[in-house]
Amino acid sequence: MRVSMDIELKDVPGQMLLALQPLSECRANLITVLHHHQKLTPRKTVPVQLVLETRPENIPDIKARLEENGIKVVRVGEHRFRESINVVLIGHVVHTGIQDTIDEIDKTGFAEVADLTLSMPGIDMISSALIKINALGKEEIQKSLNILKEVSAKKDLLMVLPIDVQA
Repeated sequence: MRVSMDIELKDVPGQMLLALQPLSECRANLITVLHHHQKLTPRKTVPVQLVLETRPENIPDIKARLEENGIKVVRVGEHRFRESINVVLIGHVVHTGIQDTIDEIDKTGFAEVADLTLSMPGIDMISSALIKINALGKEEIQKSLNILKEVSAKKDLLMVLPIDVQA
């Protein structure tokens, strides 16, 4: 079963390791980690979103072990994202700021960048990024693509979609 989990880490070295150890101990397969280090919560903790695959009966044990390690578990649920799409961005992807491009999708609440593969052949050369976006549904995928299209236009990036998709 695929499960999403929102946790909060103290802003000190070693916390991510404390969060990942229980997953390993319970034989959960980690799919995605979104670590929002620059966006502290009001409690001055670092929000982290995890997506993992595990047996349903392991979830209470994982949660208990996280809490034993001092990790706050904010939300646990079945994976809420049902649709995904891969998009390629071509241009000066790194120099124009890939993080804020990712943040524009992630902050929507209905979609997130689940994977990123970056190719940067040289400092002054054009780079490219393969971005996988997960979203609640097809409508939210379209909204995400519209956001990415706007960001790409502002940054003078070429956005390449799968052949059967239009933004």
